[in-house]
Amino acid sequence: MENDNILDSRGGSTLAWLRFAAVGVLGAGLLYPALATLAGQALFPEQARGSLIERDGVVVGSRLVAQPFVGDGYFQPRPSAVGYKPIAAGGSNLAPGNPALRERMVATSAEIAAREGVPARDIPADLVTASGSGLDPHLSPAATQLQVARVARARGLPVEVVQATVQAHTLAPTFGVFGQSRVNVLELNLALDAMAP
Repeated sequence: MENDNILDSRGGSTLAWLRFAAVGVLGAGLLYPALATLAGQALFPEQARGSLIERDGVVVGSRLVAQPFVGDGYFQPRPSAVGYKPIAAGGSNLAPGNPALRERMVATSAEIAAREGVPARDIPADLVTASGSGLDPHLSPAATQLQVARVARARGLPVEVVQATVQAHTLAPTFGVFGQSRVNVLELNLALDAMAP
């Protein structure tokens, strides 16, 4: 047909460009995601399914996503600018010089100081600052240690037992060099629940 032979300004036919676009859409939009999904599920099945944790056949959370805990018997995670909602992941987007950020950090510090019975200056930064995603499931060992006495008291457990549980759930930096030592708050709380009277 006459239109198939019309050249555009780049020297190719319109039909050839349409074929190229169709192959690109099918390849990048369908084939590649399907192969990547299948490879992910074959190589990393637990992670591909969300690293979900089940207790008695019920999903109680994910190793990769923070969640809030209620009660003095639980370690508390980092603050979340998105209310721990995975579909709304994100930071507060408040600049370090923003007065609203400073006010929130002062209020959070006062709340934690009252809850833990420590001066505000002794509170580790990760207990008063939200992560970039608002869903970081880990705390630093220092932030966890600050909460040990309260959790032990509320659960009626010796402090040494709670500290040993924290130590058992403290992860070293990945491959010994990437990141810092950290504690997964959900896994720690579940371990304490398993030993609770």
